[in-house]
Amino acid sequence: MARVGEFTDDDIAGWLGLSPTLGAALGGYADAVYNRGRLDLRTRELARMVIAGHNECEVCRNTRAQTSGLDEDFYRHVADWATWPGYRDGERIAAEFAHRFATDHVGLREDEQFWERCHAALSDELIVDLALSCALWLGQGRALRVLDVGQACRLTL
Repeated sequence: MARVGEFTDDDIAGWLGLSPTLGAALGGYADAVYNRGRLDLRTRELARMVIAGHNECEVCRNTRAQTSGLDEDFYRHVADWATWPGYRDGERIAAEFAHRFATDHVGLREDEQFWERCHAALSDELIVDLALSCALWLGQGRALRVLDVGQACRLTL
C-alpha cells in the first residue's frame, strides 16, 4: 500500500506528480543515466541489478533492458556476480562497486586494492558515470521502496 497518495501498485510515475519540480529533475537524471551514460549496457545492467537487490525494490528487480544478449540467464545470476562465468571482469568490477556503494561506501573509498583493479578495468570517465548511475539507482530505488509505490510495475528500458 502506497505511503503517499492513492496510487495503484503498478503506478510508477504518479507519485512524482506530488513533487513536480523534483520529479521532473529526477526524470532528467534518469534519462541521462539510461540514454547518455557511457557504460556499456551489460555493465550498466549488472550494476543496476546489484543495487536493485540491496534496495529490495520490485520495480528495479523487474525492469529489463530490451536488447540482444541480455536474456533472463544474465539477470538470474546477478546475486552470483563474483563467480558466475557469464560476466566479464569489467562487469564484475562494476558489480562490486555497486554492491559496496550500497553497503559500505566508506570501506569502498578506502580500499586501495579495489581502486587498482577498478582503474585497470575502467577509465576515470566510466568510473564517474558508474558512481553517478549508482547514486540514481540507490536513491530512486529506496524512495520507491520506502514509499511503497509502483512495486508491482515492470519496466522496459
